[in-house]
Formats: sequence, structure tokens, C-alpha cells
Amino acid sequence: MPIINDNWLPPSCDDVFGPVPAPKRPASFDLYGPVHKGLRLALCGLLTRLGAQDWTDAGSTAALLDAMRGQLEISAAHLKHEEEHIHRLLDARLPEGAVRPRHQHEAHAAAFADLALMIETIAAAPSDERPALGRRLYLRFSTFVAEDFEHMAEEEQAVQPMLQALLSDDEMRAIEAGILAAIPPARAQAFLRMMLPAMSPPERAALIAGARANAPDDTAVAMIEGSAMMSLAPADWHDLQKRLDLAA
Repeated sequence: MPIINDNWLPPSCDDVFGPVPAPKRPASFDLYGPVHKGLRLALCGLLTRLGAQDWTDAGSTAALLDAMRGQLEISAAHLKHEEEHIHRLLDARLPEGAVRPRHQHEAHAAAFADLALMIETIAAAPSDERPALGRRLYLRFSTFVAEDFEHMAEEEQAVQPMLQALLSDDEMRAIEAGILAAIPPARAQAFLRMMLPAMSPPERAALIAGARANAPDDTAVAMIEGSAMMSLAPADWHDLQKRLDLAA
């Protein structure tokens, strides 16, 4: 018979993450949520594709491996943005606050190296060897996805409140602006196409309205709107247009 512990209590937030400084005010900047939603959607999609892949099919295998390369590039860029714009600030304000996220990022970098090597090994392998190699890639990627999901949840539940407690609104805006300015246009499009389908309609409209308002020129506005139209289902694109018209 299974042993049941009647005295078990669910862990508190402090048990899981340690004490977090109380925010000075309600959260006004969600630095992590929107991009993490996009990453979760993209990673789940790739994991599903890896599990369903016919590795003897050269064409679809090449397409999947190319998608994997692109996602690793985006995921690595996301980590770099956090390290340069968030971890450095935490080092100055609350050094112990960046220790655990930094160690997690180091583990992610090692996972990226493993996955990149496995991808190129499969790309060069003969057809009869690809199924076994593909199975190993699927399992390694599933481990990375599990670790990344835990890491992103911790950032949203522990690091975001920590930032909110330590920083002023102007400092939070500066972090957001610094991250956006560091993203080249082509990669910005990739981030938008990844994020928008994963967001709720109100979040999506707020993101696009803000991006359009801060766009430097009409070309940037066209890029933003084109990314939305390309990435969203027709009904979602129509809904976004209606919300933006009402907000105008």
C-alpha cells in the first residue's frame, strides 16, 4: 500500500525561491512574461515536432534541424539580453540576487553546445543512423525544455518582484529600452513572430500599440505590423486590428 503523509504541507514561495523583497508598488513593467510566453510556445512546438519526426525523410529533417538552429539562436540572444541588462544591474544593487540566475544561464549555455553538436551530427549522418540520433536529440532537448521552464517560472515569480522592489519606474523603463535597442531588426521580427501568438489579445494589442508608438520610422511600423499579420491566425489578426483601432 502507498504511504500517505497526512502531515505534508505544500511549500511556500519562500521555501521554493527564498525570501523576495516586497515590491514598492504594483508591477508596471513585466520584463519577463511576454517573451517567456513566446519561448514556451516555440519550445513546446519544437519538442512536439522532434517527437513526431520521420528521421529517414531528408527534406523534413533538414527543415526541422534548421528550425532548431534558429530557436537556439533566439534563446541564446534572450539569455544575453538578461545578462547584460538585468544581471549586471542586480550585481550592483543586490549581488546575491543574480547568483542563481547566472548559474542557470551557464547550464543553459552548456545545453546549447550539446544541442548544437547533436544537430550538426544528425545533419551529416546517413539516413539509417538518423533515427537513433534523433531520439537522443529529442530526449536531450526535452531535458533542456524542462530546465528552461523551471528557470523562466523562477524569473517571473522571484526575480521580477525583486526588480520591482529595487528599481524605480524610470530604471525599469531603461532596462526595457536597453533590451529593445540591442535587438537588430531581423531578430526583432523573429521575436515578435514567436511572442504574439502566445499572448492574450489584450497583451498583444498593448505590445503592438507600444511598439508602433516608439517606432523610429514608417519602415519599422510596417515591420511590426507585418510580423503580427504573418504570425497570427486570421481571426487573431482581425481581433488585433479592431483593438488597435479602438485604442487609436
